[in-house]
Amino acid sequence: MLTALIGPVSNLLGKFIEDKDMKNKLAHEVATMAENHAQELAKGQLEINKAEAQHKSIFVAGWRPFIGWTCGVALCWHFVLAPITIFLCAYIGVAIPELPTFDMGSLMTVLMGMLGLGGLRTYEKQKGLTK
Repeated sequence: MLTALIGPVSNLLGKFIEDKDMKNKLAHEVATMAENHAQELAKGQLEINKAEAQHKSIFVAGWRPFIGWTCGVALCWHFVLAPITIFLCAYIGVAIPELPTFDMGSLMTVLMGMLGLGGLRTYEKQKGLTK
């Protein structure tokens, strides 16, 4: 949102300030201010995530692992277990009811987000930022 405001603010500077050096300096400061604000928001979220992960209660620290395992089980069912089950039942001649399916679009959105967070966690561990 802040990035969308930088262009209009820079255009307003051009209308009120005639000195090009001063105008460029102020435009740079506005852009830098927006970037600094975004970085501060990200740092704040990282601190919240760190506090959650260190909490002793599974209900606070355990929600990410729960979502990860849930996505992993659903992915395993959809791509491995269900096709094998259908094949084996057809091979031995057993009629089975229709097996449940998942909305893979929603599941993949959550899973890819979790994998991205997992990648960030791996990066933090490699840099020695966390245990």
